[in-house]
Amino acid sequence: MADSELDLSAPALAPEDVLRIDDPYYEADTVALVTGAASGIGRATAVALAANGLTVVGADIDESGLAETADIVDDFDADGWFVSVPTDLTADTDVETVVDAAADEGDLRFVANIAGMQHIASLPEFPMAQYDRLTDVMLRAPFNTARAAMPHIRDTEDGVGAIANMSSVHGHYATSDKAAYITAKHGIMGLTRAIAAEGEGDLRGFSVSVGYVLTPLMVDQIEDTAAERGISTREVVEDVMLGQARTKEMMTPMEVANLFVFGFSSHASHLNGGDLLFDGGYTHTYD
Repeated sequence: MADSELDLSAPALAPEDVLRIDDPYYEADTVALVTGAASGIGRATAVALAANGLTVVGADIDESGLAETADIVDDFDADGWFVSVPTDLTADTDVETVVDAAADEGDLRFVANIAGMQHIASLPEFPMAQYDRLTDVMLRAPFNTARAAMPHIRDTEDGVGAIANMSSVHGHYATSDKAAYITAKHGIMGLTRAIAAEGEGDLRGFSVSVGYVLTPLMVDQIEDTAAERGISTREVVEDVMLGQARTKEMMTPMEVANLFVFGFSSHASHLNGGDLLFDGGYTHTYD
């Protein structure tokens, strides 16, 4: 392998990396719905919440990936449970089905809208079919999931819960060749605030924004960006992605998952309409 190319692989999930919180709602009767649970940040979040004792319903179109997530939860000897529900998030009936399935498992209190995708192209060359697919998965589906889940959360004994949306540094600023992704992530910030505005305090909304995370999606993005710009994968990571950041390492999926663990907990009761920005200084510093 040439020195200019990186050996890219997502890190394995490990029990010792999970943030564990003692929380009255972190028990088996509490249900968390996690979208995108078949890989990456969604998988890590599902595993982390199950490790904290919750019943987790994982939604994803990738059935084999969901089965792998279930195996990881078993390997962790988690106190909670993982239930796979294959779901096409672009189909309204599927969204309604998975939300109802989550509510059938216990008290649906938490939703993590994490499912995502990426397409690298300049705006004039961006295929509208890709734009529609990306925004359907990353903006319309979270809206639809929140719409279906909010009545169930309110129907719990005390109405306490939270809906968390995966945003990004690209929900705070824009870069080249990611117009649809940036549009979706700016939109998800607005959805988060709308949830908080209607949640009346007990039902919170918050978002999680991170920089670059070494997931399978990110590996593909690095390779696509290298091809698009005619540079090496090392140059993509060190110059394009982390060039402005002060922390010169990508986050791991479990580090991001731990932000959801904290955000759903009672320790974060004042996190409402806000954004957990963990980006290594990328957004608010520059040379």
